[in-house]
Amino acid sequence: MNTYKTVKAFACDELVEKRSRFIGYCKPVSTQDEAIAFINEIKTKHWDARHNVYAYVIKDEGVSRYSDDNEPQGTAGIPVLDSIRKRDITDCVIVVTRYFGGILLGAGGLVRAYSAAAKLAIDAAQEREMEMCSVCELHCSYTLYGKIPSLVARFSGSIDDSDFTDEVTVRFHLPEDDLVAFNKALSEESSGKVAATEINKDFFDKVQK
Repeated sequence: MNTYKTVKAFACDELVEKRSRFIGYCKPVSTQDEAIAFINEIKTKHWDARHNVYAYVIKDEGVSRYSDDNEPQGTAGIPVLDSIRKRDITDCVIVVTRYFGGILLGAGGLVRAYSAAAKLAIDAAQEREMEMCSVCELHCSYTLYGKIPSLVARFSGSIDDSDFTDEVTVRFHLPEDDLVAFNKALSEESSGKVAATEINKDFFDKVQK
């Protein structure tokens, strides 16, 4: 997997349907333990709510879970999970808290309400596309260093850190598929004297080209 989508940050939003209040919470997480801790946090916050329905998907662990939390089977947790899957999002947990308003919504009404609350939460958290990048390092003269930032940017990369001694050490990341082309351009700029070395791989925000 070279790219994936998640959400940017914790967020919440809510709606009212026939006097029932649905509060949707969304948060990026990277492990099942983080997801469960967040679910428990919301349950503690809303201990007096009728239901705290949740769903989450974790990429690296290959895990997806949901709970109807005593709503009729299939009317709550699955719609929340489907809201995550329809957006092709992972590393994300959603909790939808319901305060019952005294009017039964029926199975169809519950599905629509939980789906809508989950969608509002995702929209509030905002989608974030991640891309596998090569984390690289290069050593160059001060003269050549002046050309490095624009060269890295040309290949949709970003400079992470620089050290200045008798030469300049630059650490940066760029999409892994662009490393060969970057080094070719760097070789042309440096007359073959400088090449970037990949020291790691990691996911970073995808740069829209």
